[in-house]
Amino acid sequence: MSLPTRPLGTTGMEITRVGFGAWAMGGGGWAFSWGPQDDDDSVAALRHAVDSGVNWVDTAAVYGLGHSEEVVARALEGIPAADRPYVFTKCGLRWDPADPYRPARRVGDPKSLAEEVEASLRRLKVDVIDLYQMHWPADDGAGIEEYWGALLDLEQQGKIRAAGLSNHSVAQLQAAEALGHVDSLQPPFSAVKRSAASEIAWCAAHGTGVIVYSPMQAGLLTGTFTEERARSLHPDDWRARDPEFQGERLGRNLALAGALRPVADRLGTTVPAVAIAWALSWQGVTGAIVGARNPAQVDGWLPAAGLALTADDLDEIERAIASTGAGQGPTRPGA
Repeated sequence: MSLPTRPLGTTGMEITRVGFGAWAMGGGGWAFSWGPQDDDDSVAALRHAVDSGVNWVDTAAVYGLGHSEEVVARALEGIPAADRPYVFTKCGLRWDPADPYRPARRVGDPKSLAEEVEASLRRLKVDVIDLYQMHWPADDGAGIEEYWGALLDLEQQGKIRAAGLSNHSVAQLQAAEALGHVDSLQPPFSAVKRSAASEIAWCAAHGTGVIVYSPMQAGLLTGTFTEERARSLHPDDWRARDPEFQGERLGRNLALAGALRPVADRLGTTVPAVAIAWALSWQGVTGAIVGARNPAQVDGWLPAAGLALTADDLDEIERAIASTGAGQGPTRPGA
């Protein structure tokens, strides 16, 4: 299948408007897992997404403490080079194998990043990583000049095709851009979590691609999530500890998801597709990362790849955000 694409900044890569997110593919047994996950289901989900036209997958070394990258490699094994999706991954989080539930350290030491890229290349079974992203700002004393310089060096060495930042502010983007072009930014962004609007605007003005993550707010905006489901989340699932899945905030978020259903029904599509299309409506957003545990979940969000919301649709969603009180940040693209 052929899906609409957009240029990812100035990288030369044309990516589909939705990409496969491999966070949950890491499985359970670590600090920020989504709970247990069957590897065969993960492989089937990613292959179904690729067969359906999705041309990129986003993972990270820390997902499953290396396991997600290994499962991605397994899923892509045997796919002809011409049909293989772009592979994006992240660095800068170092974990303790002896204590997997201890949150990973945010490391920017260039020596560490040089080790990490080799490990990711090995686990992914690729010669070059298409997009390599610093997962979070470092807190080991390394400044952005050090770790961004290290990523630019990896690009010069041919180990990575493009370099990006994830979860970085406008000020940090500006500091990195002064050293060398930031190819992409990966911020959290959804109709609930809207605070990255200023970073997205900066990217639009500087030729930097944007791939947003959690456009369905980790499942809250699927239209199928319930308070009962929130109470029954697996203890190993990070969402069981997240404030958005608790109390008054949970109620507001679920009310917003419910308000998306009339829009979806009118457009003849799914609630997940509307939630993702809302994030894609913002100027500067190139694509959205969307996870799936099985092929059926891919089918639920795939229509977002070609869905365009009208001004009336955006007005209705803006009113729903205001009336439910869900989240924070600007409530409408262009506002």
